[in-house]
Amino acid sequence: MLDEIDKKIIKVLEDDARTSLRKISELVKVSLGTVSNRVKKMEKNGVIKGYSVILDPDQIGWELNVVIGLRIQKGRLIEIQEKIATDSRVHGVYDVTGDFDSMVIARAKNRKDLDDLSKNVLSIDGVERSITHLVLNTVKEKTASLPE
Repeated sequence: MLDEIDKKIIKVLEDDARTSLRKISELVKVSLGTVSNRVKKMEKNGVIKGYSVILDPDQIGWELNVVIGLRIQKGRLIEIQEKIATDSRVHGVYDVTGDFDSMVIARAKNRKDLDDLSKNVLSIDGVERSITHLVLNTVKEKTASLPE
């Protein structure tokens, strides 16, 4: 379970994962050793899964963002999801409730790339139906953060 000090450390890292442990200790008002030990413990326990660069998809060539609902043949959900998840354009694959069995979040370079994704990945044997929604504008997009 996370206490208030852990949460404060995480909030600093959420704002800038490159913040030094020394700077974190100053901001959180605990010793450098405390910060170091707690960060290591959170990494070991899987609370902190890693550190990464957040790229702007538009600036690196991903022009299209899509949300895709899939109906998958009974008994093949995991198999099909695992196949779809191997495509580098696919950023998330989720089991869902409602009209679809799975939702996929993907990015494509352009219309031709989206056409390829639709015809060669989303049309594999076992996918009974797919509905692709093209994202027009991103209002908010964020990775997981601490609940308030």
